[in-house]
Amino acid sequence: MPEYRAVRSRVSFNELCRNPDLCAEVTLQPIDRLGVDAAILFSDILVVFDALGIEVRFEPSPVISTPVRTEAEALALRWGDPHQHLGYVFDAVRACKRALADRVPLIGFCGAPFTTLSYLVEGQTSRDFERIKGMIFSAPKVFAGLMENMTSLLCEYLRGQVLAGVDALQVFDSWAGALSPADYREHVLPHLARLVHFTSGLGVPLILFVRGNANLLAQAAELPAQVIGIDWSIDMDQAIAVTGPNRVVQGNLDPMLLLGPAALVEAKARAVVAAGRAAKAHIFNLGHGISRHTDPGIARHLVEVVHSA
Repeated sequence: MPEYRAVRSRVSFNELCRNPDLCAEVTLQPIDRLGVDAAILFSDILVVFDALGIEVRFEPSPVISTPVRTEAEALALRWGDPHQHLGYVFDAVRACKRALADRVPLIGFCGAPFTTLSYLVEGQTSRDFERIKGMIFSAPKVFAGLMENMTSLLCEYLRGQVLAGVDALQVFDSWAGALSPADYREHVLPHLARLVHFTSGLGVPLILFVRGNANLLAQAAELPAQVIGIDWSIDMDQAIAVTGPNRVVQGNLDPMLLLGPAALVEAKARAVVAAGRAAKAHIFNLGHGISRHTDPGIARHLVEVVHSA
């Protein structure tokens, strides 16, 4: 959106994430421009690395200067307290809540343990995840120890967001599809389950999104998240057959469809809404993040279509 680009012309992405007032400003921009039904906190999943003293640069994709790939590097990590090191995020939550004035709910979020750890080990976005998968298969105890610590960190990070006032939480396992279902179940699911069970005691709903979930959706549905996110790799009716009709689902329009004509966007959106009626409840959403090349007018049209469907 031009409003966001205007803000970014003044500050870097890292500076924006650490400025609570600007975070509140850009969090509200989609509410004002698009008319969506909830706000999601403007931040990034990798801000948690501040608690580890790990620098992240955005070029524009994230780059970690000191990736962790050996047992010695893992043992040398400082696992700080997010309540101490991530106070600017919690201040941003409070600023957003003041600015929203209860117009719509505010959703906080974090990356899932595996996705967050993937960046720490790979050092950047990866296509084949050679480093993290190599650690899983060649040094499983090192991987398990890192996952245990990362999960504990994320539990406290989400607790801090709830204490600051978010109305719901979302956990993004964006890189889950890098693993086979069997390896995900053995090496990742127990840690994700601990995070999900922890959030159940925080008093707000949890949305669990496991990308690549055409293969992993059944495992995600085993966990007691109130909402299961669905990506675009599976049709909504098939996804509901996996999760069961008594679960709330969220999704799952392919975000790249918004680069197409309005008539196609409308037809595809109405199909998703119709299929979602087979679930206990359905929160319409994209199947992952929106493309920066999307015309805001098309996004606004999508919201209007869903509201009228």
